[in-house]
Amino acid sequence: MATYRRRVRVSAPLEEVWAFHSDIGGLEALTPGFMNLSVERVTGPDGREDPDVLATGTEIEMSARPFGVGPRQSWVSRIDEREADLEAGRARFVDTMDGGPFPLWRHTHRFYERGGETVVDDEVRYEFPGGVLGETVSPLGWVGFEPMFRFRHRKTRELLE
Repeated sequence: MATYRRRVRVSAPLEEVWAFHSDIGGLEALTPGFMNLSVERVTGPDGREDPDVLATGTEIEMSARPFGVGPRQSWVSRIDEREADLEAGRARFVDTMDGGPFPLWRHTHRFYERGGETVVDDEVRYEFPGGVLGETVSPLGWVGFEPMFRFRHRKTRELLE
């Protein structure tokens, strides 16, 4: 399993950054246009559609067609963990991918308050498809992840600062 990690400091309170990332609108705003993302359905842990908060157990059905090339890829992203202690200055959630382009995808989003600012720390553990060949090239995933996460972090600062 390979790991990609990137951090950014945002000049905004933890509560605002956390709230932004707790809503499907945050995901949509932070996905670069070249991904051609379509959020098709969001179901909360209670089975209700379009929940206000992406709580543990929420499932997001989506698809993408990066750069408009190839067939549209569909998957379900599931919020597996979510916890916040805003008084202590920290929060996190974890989403995993089912049925998508990666056999393994575990994205941990961590948020820390630091002197009136918020550190956003993204860590993705992933595997490429293709068995042994996929394992061999998985460490090169940063080549594709870096532009996407650079965009996400720049956009987070733009929208929240």
